[in-house]
Amino acid sequence: MDSKATYEHLPIPTYEEATSSRPASSQSRLGPEEISDDAERQGLLSSSAGNYRPPTVESARPSLDSVDGIEQDGEIDMRREMEQMDIEDPLSDTSSNRSLLRYRLSKSFSNFTNSFSSLSIPSFRDYLSYVKWPRINYEQLDANRVVILGRLFGVFLIMGVLYVLIASDVLSFGRNRMGMGQMYDPESIRIFVQNHMNDHDHMRKYLEHITDFPHVAGTEGNYVLGEWVAELFKAGELEDVQMDRYDVYLNYPRKDGRRVAIIEPENLKWEAQIEEDQEQDLVFHGHSKSGDVTGPLIYANYGSRDDFKRLENEGVSIKDAIVLVRYYGTQGDRALKVKAAELAGAAGCIIYSDPAQDGFVQGPTFPNGRFMPADAVQRGAVSLMSRVVGDVLTPGWASTPDNKQHLKPEESPGLNKIPSIPISWNDAEHLLEALQGHGKQFGDDWVGVPEVQYWTGNGTSPKVNLKNIQDEEVKQPIYNVLGKLTGWEEPEKKIIVGNHRDAWCTGAADPGSGTAVMLEIIRVFGELRRLGWRPLRTIEFASWDGEEYNLIGSTEHVENREAALRESGVAYINVDVAVTGTDFYASASPLYEHPLMHAMNRVSDPSTGKSIRELWDEQGRGIENLGAGSDFVAFQDIVGTSSIDMAFKGGKFPYHSCYDNFEWMSKFGDPDWSYHKAMGEIWALLILELADKPLLPFQITSYAKSISSYIDDLDAYAKVSADNKSLDLNGLRTATDILTQESQRFHNFDQTWRDFVFGSGGFESGNMGTARIEHNNRLTQFETDLLDLREDGGLVNRTQFKHVIFAPQVWSGYDDATFPGVRDAIDAGDWDGAQAQVEMIAGIIKAAAEKLNG
Repeated sequence: MDSKATYEHLPIPTYEEATSSRPASSQSRLGPEEISDDAERQGLLSSSAGNYRPPTVESARPSLDSVDGIEQDGEIDMRREMEQMDIEDPLSDTSSNRSLLRYRLSKSFSNFTNSFSSLSIPSFRDYLSYVKWPRINYEQLDANRVVILGRLFGVFLIMGVLYVLIASDVLSFGRNRMGMGQMYDPESIRIFVQNHMNDHDHMRKYLEHITDFPHVAGTEGNYVLGEWVAELFKAGELEDVQMDRYDVYLNYPRKDGRRVAIIEPENLKWEAQIEEDQEQDLVFHGHSKSGDVTGPLIYANYGSRDDFKRLENEGVSIKDAIVLVRYYGTQGDRALKVKAAELAGAAGCIIYSDPAQDGFVQGPTFPNGRFMPADAVQRGAVSLMSRVVGDVLTPGWASTPDNKQHLKPEESPGLNKIPSIPISWNDAEHLLEALQGHGKQFGDDWVGVPEVQYWTGNGTSPKVNLKNIQDEEVKQPIYNVLGKLTGWEEPEKKIIVGNHRDAWCTGAADPGSGTAVMLEIIRVFGELRRLGWRPLRTIEFASWDGEEYNLIGSTEHVENREAALRESGVAYINVDVAVTGTDFYASASPLYEHPLMHAMNRVSDPSTGKSIRELWDEQGRGIENLGAGSDFVAFQDIVGTSSIDMAFKGGKFPYHSCYDNFEWMSKFGDPDWSYHKAMGEIWALLILELADKPLLPFQITSYAKSISSYIDDLDAYAKVSADNKSLDLNGLRTATDILTQESQRFHNFDQTWRDFVFGSGGFESGNMGTARIEHNNRLTQFETDLLDLREDGGLVNRTQFKHVIFAPQVWSGYDDATFPGVRDAIDAGDWDGAQAQVEMIAGIIKAAAEKLNG
């Protein structure tokens, strides 16, 4: 845009208006902390007068209104289903009808009644036959009085038995009410969830609405989409639904503020199109540097440090050049491509999508195939996520609206110092052609499309002008949408479930597929909630904003609740891009091995009919290590909340372009929505594993085994870089051996608890309940104990990252890395520092192990 447009307020309906067609019992009112009144809306996207207002989204209003249509359909279908299921219970000894659904699920006091049914209590008449009673002339008594006296005696007898059981602690009616039995049969809950997942094609309907219009972070489109999501949270019976605001640093492109052009020599003058043929949202890099620079064009392959080193060794100067690099390859993080170019002396950086990685070389392109068309552009942020995560101006503290502490953009270690811009293959091919005959031609690893010549360029290359003039807002509002189902046994313990909402365009796969699946899980859980079900532990759902700009929404949420999450966070379950293919992948803390395998074993692969677990075993696949790049980072690396990230993946897709749309998903991503359903089942079952099992299924023995393999990998990494140096890892191995022993002792309790409960007919004593909760607390505290919480603790120069085993390396970006502090020191040639890191980590692992049983 050329100028700052005045924000035009949409006549967003009140919640009562939006839900007027629903029964009053299903409506919930906005709380005092929620964004609801007109006065708040008038300032929802600007923090002060004169601030930048992103463009309005004219199709946003219909999208918000559409919640009514979806919810009405769902409730009509639900009522119809309940009427169909409201048949006579074949196991009932009466003629009254009872809902079959409630018969299957309603297990209130089931353990209590089942256990008492196994007791053999003599009848009243049997007692009369054994007891020598005084002779009474019964003919003088009214027959009714005899019946009354007999019944009173029976009541007193049963009360006496109950007193003995309670006094002996066989039954406990305190806070830990396992003796009362779970409210519902867990297996019936799981069956219900799987049978009802996407049973009325809700996921497709959700995704259609999500992709109606672009919703970049901080724009009106994403705010209105957030309100729509909040309405569905409420419709799903979530409690305390709110839109949580943070004011953060964001940039937006100006329509005439971007340019890539050859300006010399005269006969080669040319200007790039920049925009896609299907323009829905402007092309730019999030958190890019504003600037207008000119220099000779140099092609630098993938833009890795090794690539720039090779150019230097071959005599190709990067000084003040405009560097052209391609996505993917040996440097997968686009931000680190720009940083490497900056450090090499470049004036600017252009990143393009080469068909060898994600275009016609791979296969047919959209709309005829799944791959990136030649005019498509991969947007994305170029903030340095491996150095600063979240709002780049508030590293380590939350960007709440009342926060006054901000860095200046030029002070932030999370921002690059040279401008950058993404372009399409159509534009990049013209630049490569202009380089022919300049510089050198390298081998196959520098070549993309076989028919095109890839020259490096040099000082005689055509001169290119790169312009990136943009609007920059230091305090632009973003909104996380939050809602929860409060647990009935341990409400303070949280299973946090998240997916981000913002996208670079309409975002069908990224992140719309994940949002659609999460909304369906909430709908199904809402049906259970209406039947009276609650989990043991609280489940909190989150629709994050600002993920595409450096994971802002989730990170600010974590930084605003650090102490509470370290105390109460049990698990974080993340799905970003839910479905782009048929192969299931998961990256996670090793604690997830057991619960994930259990969930995968219950879900069938739509293509083969085999369980997802069977396919994993056949393909030799396993849980991968956590890297960076999605909303689990702050949970795992800052507060030590054990995290997992899941997806069904396929080949490349039109990532971060406007061709990642509903049509692409319907034709190539998941045409019959079967893998969305499978993801919903795995995701929901994993939530139930962690939120609704009395004994948490995490296994520290799996963690100890994984750490041993991480040490072997670190040893190999050190030997490659050794150069007559060595690293003593014996202390780390000793600490891991201690963890192995202590974890085995720790998990002996699992069998002890099961033996007790099964041996007592399903009852749990008060003392055993207390021991179980203490066991669970130590289990969830283990990952938090792996944080470096010393004063000024955390990774060197990156103290946001506190986890000593998981965090991104300085130059790894999205890639997974273990013991990042040690690896960073090795990369820097600081072997003393690396050894000090080893000893520090060994001490933290040993201390965490000793806390398990102490």
